[in-house]
Amino acid sequence: MLNAILSITLPVFILIGIGYGVARFELLSRSAGEALGQYVYVIAIPVLIFKTLSGVSLGGHSPWALWATYFSGILVAWTLGTVIIRKGFGREARAGVIGGISAGFANTVMVGIPLVAQVYGDDGLAALLVIISVHLPIMTIVAAILMERAAATDNNASPAQLKDQLRTIGKSLATNPLAIAIVSSVLWRMSGLPVTGIFADVLDRIAATALPVALLSLGMSMVLYGLRGNLVPGLCLSVVKMLVMPASVFVLGAYVIQLPPLWTCVATLTAACPTGVNAFIFANKFGTGHAMSTNAITVTTAAAVLTCGLWVYALELWRAAL
Repeated sequence: MLNAILSITLPVFILIGIGYGVARFELLSRSAGEALGQYVYVIAIPVLIFKTLSGVSLGGHSPWALWATYFSGILVAWTLGTVIIRKGFGREARAGVIGGISAGFANTVMVGIPLVAQVYGDDGLAALLVIISVHLPIMTIVAAILMERAAATDNNASPAQLKDQLRTIGKSLATNPLAIAIVSSVLWRMSGLPVTGIFADVLDRIAATALPVALLSLGMSMVLYGLRGNLVPGLCLSVVKMLVMPASVFVLGAYVIQLPPLWTCVATLTAACPTGVNAFIFANKFGTGHAMSTNAITVTTAAAVLTCGLWVYALELWRAAL
Protein backbone atom coordinates (compact mmCIF):
# COMPACT_ATOMS: atom_id res chain seq x y z
CA MET A 1 0.00 0.00 0.00
CA LEU A 2 2.82 2.40 0.88
CA ASN A 3 4.33 2.12 -2.61
CA ALA A 4 0.95 2.86 -4.19
CA ILE A 5 0.49 5.92 -1.95
CA LEU A 6 3.97 7.21 -2.76
CA SER A 7 3.24 6.82 -6.47
CA ILE A 8 0.24 9.11 -5.95
CA THR A 9 1.82 11.75 -3.69
CA LEU A 10 5.38 11.87 -5.06
CA PRO A 11 4.50 13.55 -8.39
CA VAL A 12 3.07 16.50 -6.44
CA PHE A 13 6.34 17.11 -4.62
CA ILE A 14 8.51 16.27 -7.63
CA LEU A 15 6.83 19.16 -9.45
CA ILE A 16 7.65 21.43 -6.50
CA GLY A 17 11.24 20.19 -6.67
CA ILE A 18 11.42 20.87 -10.40
CA GLY A 19 10.18 24.41 -9.82
CA TYR A 20 12.80 24.90 -7.11
CA GLY A 21 15.55 23.62 -9.43
CA VAL A 22 14.38 25.87 -12.27
CA ALA A 23 14.67 28.91 -10.01
CA ARG A 24 17.85 27.83 -8.20
CA PHE A 25 19.76 27.28 -11.45
CA GLU A 26 18.13 30.33 -13.06
CA LEU A 27 16.62 28.46 -15.98
CA LEU A 28 13.82 30.99 -15.67
CA SER A 29 14.12 34.45 -14.19
CA ARG A 30 12.53 35.50 -10.91
CA SER A 31 10.10 37.67 -12.87
CA ALA A 32 8.97 34.56 -14.79
CA GLY A 33 8.31 32.77 -11.52
CA GLU A 34 6.35 35.72 -10.20
CA ALA A 35 4.32 35.79 -13.44
CA LEU A 36 3.50 32.08 -13.08
CA GLY A 37 2.43 32.67 -9.49
CA GLN A 38 0.20 35.55 -10.54
CA TYR A 39 -1.37 33.47 -13.30
CA VAL A 40 -2.15 30.68 -10.84
CA TYR A 41 -3.52 33.01 -8.16
CA VAL A 42 -5.50 35.38 -10.38
CA ILE A 43 -6.73 33.07 -13.16
CA ALA A 44 -6.09 29.31 -12.93
CA ILE A 45 -7.02 28.50 -9.32
CA PRO A 46 -10.09 30.82 -9.32
CA VAL A 47 -11.31 29.10 -12.52
CA LEU A 48 -10.76 25.68 -10.91
CA ILE A 49 -12.67 26.81 -7.80
CA PHE A 50 -15.55 28.19 -9.89
CA LYS A 51 -15.71 25.08 -12.08
CA THR A 52 -15.79 22.73 -9.09
CA LEU A 53 -18.02 24.65 -6.68
CA SER A 54 -20.58 25.63 -9.33
CA GLY A 55 -21.48 21.97 -9.77
CA VAL A 56 -20.48 20.46 -6.41
CA SER A 57 -22.72 18.03 -4.55
CA LEU A 58 -22.26 17.47 -0.82
CA GLY A 59 -24.29 14.28 -0.80
CA GLY A 60 -26.75 15.64 1.71
CA HIS A 61 -24.07 16.33 4.31
CA SER A 62 -23.88 19.67 6.13
CA PRO A 63 -20.70 21.71 5.62
CA TRP A 64 -20.94 23.04 9.18
CA ALA A 65 -19.57 19.81 10.65
CA LEU A 66 -16.63 19.92 8.23
CA TRP A 67 -15.92 23.56 9.09
CA ALA A 68 -16.20 22.88 12.83
CA THR A 69 -13.73 20.01 12.57
CA TYR A 70 -11.13 21.86 10.55
CA PHE A 71 -11.27 25.17 12.37
CA SER A 72 -11.16 23.46 15.77
CA GLY A 73 -7.88 21.92 14.62
CA ILE A 74 -6.65 25.36 13.60
CA LEU A 75 -7.59 26.70 17.04
CA VAL A 76 -5.54 23.98 18.74
CA ALA A 77 -2.47 24.55 16.54
CA TRP A 78 -2.72 28.35 16.58
CA THR A 79 -3.03 28.47 20.38
CA LEU A 80 -0.14 26.07 20.89
CA GLY A 81 2.04 27.94 18.41
CA THR A 82 1.35 31.24 20.15
CA VAL A 83 2.09 29.78 23.59
CA ILE A 84 5.35 28.24 22.38
CA ILE A 85 6.62 31.56 21.03
CA ARG A 86 5.29 33.75 23.85
CA LYS A 87 6.04 31.54 26.85
CA GLY A 88 8.68 29.17 25.54
CA PHE A 89 10.83 31.76 23.75
CA GLY A 90 9.74 34.93 25.56
CA ARG A 91 8.87 36.85 22.41
CA GLU A 92 6.54 39.86 22.07
CA ALA A 93 2.81 39.64 21.35
CA ARG A 94 3.19 40.24 17.59
CA ALA A 95 5.69 37.39 17.31
CA GLY A 96 3.23 35.20 19.21
CA VAL A 97 0.59 35.86 16.54
CA ILE A 98 3.10 35.01 13.80
CA GLY A 99 3.81 31.77 15.69
CA GLY A 100 0.10 30.97 15.70
CA ILE A 101 -0.25 31.71 11.99
CA SER A 102 2.83 29.60 11.17
CA ALA A 103 1.43 26.65 13.13
CA GLY A 104 -2.18 26.86 11.94
CA PHE A 105 -2.32 28.46 8.48
CA ALA A 106 -2.02 25.63 5.94
CA ASN A 107 -1.15 26.12 2.30
CA THR A 108 -4.61 24.98 1.23
CA VAL A 109 -4.39 26.37 -2.31
CA MET A 110 -0.91 25.83 -3.75
CA VAL A 111 -0.34 22.44 -2.07
CA GLY A 112 -3.72 21.39 -0.68
CA ILE A 113 -5.66 21.52 -3.96
CA PRO A 114 -3.12 19.54 -6.06
CA LEU A 115 -2.48 17.01 -3.27
CA VAL A 116 -6.12 16.32 -2.39
CA ALA A 117 -7.10 16.17 -6.08
CA GLN A 118 -4.31 13.66 -6.71
CA VAL A 119 -5.17 11.43 -3.74
CA TYR A 120 -8.96 11.68 -3.44
CA GLY A 121 -10.11 12.88 -6.86
CA ASP A 122 -13.00 15.23 -7.60
CA ASP A 123 -15.06 14.17 -4.56
CA GLY A 124 -12.18 14.97 -2.25
CA LEU A 125 -11.48 18.23 -4.08
CA ALA A 126 -15.10 19.28 -3.58
CA ALA A 127 -14.77 18.77 0.19
CA LEU A 128 -11.52 20.76 0.25
CA LEU A 129 -13.10 23.65 -1.65
CA VAL A 130 -15.90 23.72 0.93
CA ILE A 131 -13.15 24.37 3.51
CA ILE A 132 -11.40 26.93 1.29
CA SER A 133 -14.69 28.78 0.72
CA VAL A 134 -14.56 30.08 4.30
CA HIS A 135 -10.89 29.52 5.13
CA LEU A 136 -9.60 32.63 3.37
CA PRO A 137 -12.00 35.21 4.83
CA ILE A 138 -12.01 33.76 8.36
CA MET A 139 -8.24 33.38 8.62
CA THR A 140 -7.60 36.79 7.08
CA ILE A 141 -10.00 38.52 9.45
CA VAL A 142 -8.78 36.71 12.57
CA ALA A 143 -5.10 37.17 11.73
CA ALA A 144 -5.50 40.87 10.94
CA ILE A 145 -7.49 41.62 14.11
CA LEU A 146 -5.11 39.67 16.37
CA MET A 147 -2.10 41.33 14.77
CA GLU A 148 -3.51 44.82 15.21
CA ARG A 149 -4.27 44.11 18.85
CA ALA A 150 -0.88 42.52 19.44
CA ALA A 151 0.85 45.54 17.88
CA ALA A 152 -1.14 47.81 20.20
CA THR A 153 -0.10 45.67 23.19
CA ASP A 154 3.58 45.82 22.24
CA ASN A 155 3.40 49.60 21.76
CA ASN A 156 1.19 50.27 24.81
CA ALA A 157 -1.37 51.87 22.51
CA SER A 158 -5.06 51.45 21.78
CA PRO A 159 -5.90 49.13 18.85
CA ALA A 160 -7.75 50.45 15.85
CA GLN A 161 -11.53 50.37 15.99
CA LEU A 162 -12.89 46.94 15.07
CA LYS A 163 -15.26 48.40 12.47
CA ASP A 164 -12.34 50.16 10.77
CA GLN A 165 -10.34 46.93 10.69
CA LEU A 166 -13.28 45.00 9.24
CA ARG A 167 -13.86 47.69 6.62
CA THR A 168 -10.24 47.46 5.48
CA ILE A 169 -10.34 43.65 5.42
CA GLY A 170 -13.65 43.71 3.54
CA LYS A 171 -12.19 45.92 0.82
CA SER A 172 -9.25 43.54 0.47
CA LEU A 173 -11.48 40.47 0.21
CA ALA A 174 -13.76 42.18 -2.31
CA THR A 175 -10.88 42.31 -4.80
CA ASN A 176 -9.37 38.93 -3.91
CA PRO A 177 -9.56 36.54 -6.92
CA LEU A 178 -10.27 33.50 -4.75
CA ALA A 179 -13.10 35.25 -2.90
CA ILE A 180 -14.56 36.46 -6.20
CA ALA A 181 -14.43 32.92 -7.61
CA ILE A 182 -16.20 31.51 -4.53
CA VAL A 183 -18.97 34.12 -4.61
CA SER A 184 -19.38 33.75 -8.38
CA SER A 185 -19.75 29.97 -8.09
CA VAL A 186 -22.44 30.36 -5.41
CA LEU A 187 -24.36 32.85 -7.54
CA TRP A 188 -24.05 30.57 -10.59
CA ARG A 189 -25.44 27.62 -8.61
CA MET A 190 -28.34 29.78 -7.42
CA SER A 191 -29.13 30.75 -11.02
CA GLY A 192 -29.60 27.11 -11.98
CA LEU A 193 -27.64 27.60 -15.21
CA PRO A 194 -25.58 24.62 -16.40
CA VAL A 195 -21.85 24.70 -17.10
CA THR A 196 -21.81 23.15 -20.56
CA GLY A 197 -20.61 23.56 -24.13
CA ILE A 198 -17.82 25.92 -25.09
CA PHE A 199 -17.97 27.62 -21.70
CA ALA A 200 -17.29 24.31 -19.93
CA ASP A 201 -14.52 23.45 -22.41
CA VAL A 202 -12.71 26.75 -21.81
CA LEU A 203 -13.01 26.31 -18.03
CA ASP A 204 -11.68 22.75 -18.27
CA ARG A 205 -8.65 23.83 -20.29
CA ILE A 206 -7.70 26.62 -17.89
CA ALA A 207 -8.43 24.50 -14.79
CA ALA A 208 -6.19 21.73 -16.16
CA THR A 209 -3.20 24.09 -15.97
CA ALA A 210 -3.89 25.14 -12.38
CA LEU A 211 -2.40 22.21 -10.47
CA PRO A 212 0.93 21.65 -12.28
CA VAL A 213 1.64 25.36 -12.70
CA ALA A 214 0.75 26.01 -9.05
CA LEU A 215 3.27 23.41 -7.91
CA LEU A 216 6.00 24.70 -10.24
CA SER A 217 5.48 28.29 -9.13
CA LEU A 218 5.48 27.25 -5.46
CA GLY A 219 8.80 25.48 -5.97
CA MET A 220 10.25 28.56 -7.63
CA SER A 221 9.07 30.78 -4.78
CA MET A 222 10.79 28.54 -2.19
CA VAL A 223 14.16 29.89 -3.36
CA LEU A 224 13.16 33.21 -1.78
CA TYR A 225 12.65 31.65 1.65
CA GLY A 226 15.21 29.04 2.66
CA LEU A 227 16.42 28.60 6.23
CA ARG A 228 17.35 31.62 8.31
CA GLY A 229 18.74 32.19 11.79
CA ASN A 230 16.85 31.42 15.01
CA LEU A 231 15.99 27.97 13.69
CA VAL A 232 14.60 26.30 16.85
CA PRO A 233 11.30 28.28 17.03
CA GLY A 234 10.59 27.47 13.38
CA LEU A 235 11.27 23.78 13.99
CA CYS A 236 8.91 23.74 16.99
CA LEU A 237 6.17 25.38 14.96
CA SER A 238 6.78 22.91 12.13
CA VAL A 239 6.15 19.98 14.47
CA VAL A 240 2.86 21.54 15.55
CA LYS A 241 1.87 22.14 11.93
CA MET A 242 2.83 18.72 10.58
CA LEU A 243 1.77 16.51 13.51
CA VAL A 244 -0.41 18.21 16.12
CA MET A 245 -2.82 20.03 13.80
CA PRO A 246 -3.65 17.07 11.52
CA ALA A 247 -3.89 14.73 14.53
CA SER A 248 -6.34 17.12 16.19
CA VAL A 249 -8.45 17.36 13.03
CA PHE A 250 -8.45 13.57 12.59
CA VAL A 251 -9.57 12.85 16.16
CA LEU A 252 -12.31 15.46 15.95
CA GLY A 253 -13.52 14.35 12.52
CA ALA A 254 -13.36 10.59 13.10
CA TYR A 255 -14.42 10.21 16.73
CA VAL A 256 -16.03 13.42 18.03
CA ILE A 257 -17.98 15.06 15.20
CA GLN A 258 -17.97 11.83 13.14
CA LEU A 259 -17.68 13.20 9.63
CA PRO A 260 -18.06 10.95 6.60
CA PRO A 261 -14.75 9.03 6.20
CA LEU A 262 -13.78 10.86 2.99
CA TRP A 263 -14.34 14.25 4.61
CA THR A 264 -12.27 13.22 7.63
CA CYS A 265 -9.43 12.18 5.34
CA VAL A 266 -9.59 15.38 3.28
CA ALA A 267 -9.71 17.63 6.36
CA THR A 268 -6.79 15.76 7.96
CA LEU A 269 -4.62 15.82 4.84
CA THR A 270 -5.38 19.51 4.35
CA ALA A 271 -4.33 20.18 7.93
CA ALA A 272 -1.09 18.29 7.25
CA CYS A 273 -0.19 20.57 4.34
CA PRO A 274 2.82 22.88 4.79
CA THR A 275 2.62 26.33 6.33
CA GLY A 276 1.21 28.88 3.88
CA VAL A 277 3.13 31.94 2.72
CA ASN A 278 0.57 34.08 4.56
CA ALA A 279 2.73 33.62 7.67
CA PHE A 280 5.62 35.46 6.01
CA ILE A 281 3.28 38.09 4.54
CA PHE A 282 2.03 39.02 8.01
CA ALA A 283 5.56 38.86 9.45
CA ASN A 284 6.79 41.20 6.76
CA LYS A 285 3.85 43.59 7.18
CA PHE A 286 4.28 43.92 10.95
CA GLY A 287 8.08 43.69 11.04
CA THR A 288 8.56 40.67 13.30
CA GLY A 289 8.88 36.89 13.14
CA HIS A 290 10.55 36.79 9.71
CA ALA A 291 12.94 33.95 10.60
CA MET A 292 10.40 31.75 12.38
CA SER A 293 7.83 32.09 9.60
CA THR A 294 10.28 31.45 6.74
CA ASN A 295 11.82 28.52 8.61
CA ALA A 296 8.37 27.03 9.23
CA ILE A 297 7.44 27.44 5.56
CA THR A 298 10.70 25.88 4.35
CA VAL A 299 10.81 22.99 6.83
CA THR A 300 7.16 21.99 6.44
CA THR A 301 7.31 22.22 2.65
CA ALA A 302 10.52 20.19 2.44
CA ALA A 303 9.24 17.58 4.89
CA ALA A 304 5.77 17.36 3.33
CA VAL A 305 6.81 14.69 0.83
CA LEU A 306 7.35 12.39 3.83
CA THR A 307 4.81 13.68 6.35
CA CYS A 308 1.91 13.99 3.91
CA GLY A 309 2.71 10.54 2.49
CA LEU A 310 2.64 9.06 6.00
CA TRP A 311 -0.66 10.78 6.77
CA VAL A 312 -2.21 9.41 3.57
CA TYR A 313 -0.93 5.94 4.52
CA ALA A 314 -2.37 6.18 8.04
CA LEU A 315 -5.70 7.48 6.74
CA GLU A 316 -6.01 4.67 4.20
CA LEU A 317 -5.32 2.10 6.93
CA TRP A 318 -8.05 3.73 9.03
CA ARG A 319 -10.55 3.69 6.16
CA ALA A 320 -9.74 0.07 5.36
CA ALA A 321 -10.45 -0.90 8.97
CA LEU A 322 -13.94 0.68 8.97
